[in-house]
Amino acid sequence: MNASTTTEATPYKQKFTGYQIFVIVLLSLLMFTVVVDFMVLSPLGAILMPRLHISAAQFSHVVSGYAFSAGAAGILAAGFADRFDRKRLLIFFYIGFILGTVLCATAATYEYLLVARIITGVFAGVIGSVSFAIIADLFTPQQRGTVMGFTQMSFSASQVLGIPIGLKLATMFEWHAPFWMLVGFGIVLAVVIVIWLRPVNEHLAIRSDRNPLHHLFATMVHPRYWPAFLATSVLATGGFMLMPFGSAFTVGNLGISWDSIWVLFLLTGLISAAFGPLAGVLSDKLGKFPVFVVGSIITVTMVGIYTQFGVTPFWTCLLYTSDAADE
Repeated sequence: MNASTTTEATPYKQKFTGYQIFVIVLLSLLMFTVVVDFMVLSPLGAILMPRLHISAAQFSHVVSGYAFSAGAAGILAAGFADRFDRKRLLIFFYIGFILGTVLCATAATYEYLLVARIITGVFAGVIGSVSFAIIADLFTPQQRGTVMGFTQMSFSASQVLGIPIGLKLATMFEWHAPFWMLVGFGIVLAVVIVIWLRPVNEHLAIRSDRNPLHHLFATMVHPRYWPAFLATSVLATGGFMLMPFGSAFTVGNLGISWDSIWVLFLLTGLISAAFGPLAGVLSDKLGKFPVFVVGSIITVTMVGIYTQFGVTPFWTCLLYTSDAADE
């Protein structure tokens, strides 16, 4: 029987075991590589479009190809994921993700890059859901907000470390360099997962005779889940509409120089990293829904203001991007 069925009455304050801390760090680093792989394409857009002679519409196809394949893979895997040891499932999809990133690192044409991003998205789309399932299995409900706060620091860390380093590598060498960086880091992380992550298979003791596709359909049509599905879809759609053109908007509309844009990403990420765990702790103390609602309202307001800016001073841009990113 997993932790979620046995610890509902456990008080809020709980100490994490050494192994749980290891899992938190491991999953945070894992999500870091996945997030950087997607996020780094945004600032690279200003380099990629002229280098590969592609239009903004074609660049959006590269971004959306990744997103659509990730979404489709996540949906298809939902009916089957609970039938396997989560560690083995994670290893399989993470290796596929690394191989997809190798394809991105060797792309020389628009068509090649588009196919590479679709393949990478297929595997990346399942890694997040498997990671969240591991969190649900290994941590009590009273711990999960805090754990999620730390694992979601991967988004901030991608701005603090991944994107600035990726931009520096791209300008020092060429645009493939950030993907090779991810490949090297991912291989080391995959070895750690294989050797030190314990099997996560207690859910297999709960037998189910239902067909996986029937289980998937029953989950999708359950009315109680619709608000969560819709909220997640809208949040992801909004993010994917804005993030890919972040660098082009910052340089072309806000007037921030290319030499300064990496500093904007760095400082925004540092601020977000400071508030991410705090939001997780507050969600455990005050409730997930209230924190989500307040954060969503602030984000919508800040994005609405930010996207109307013309040429804007650097520190004003930092203030508004940090407010939106923190939520």
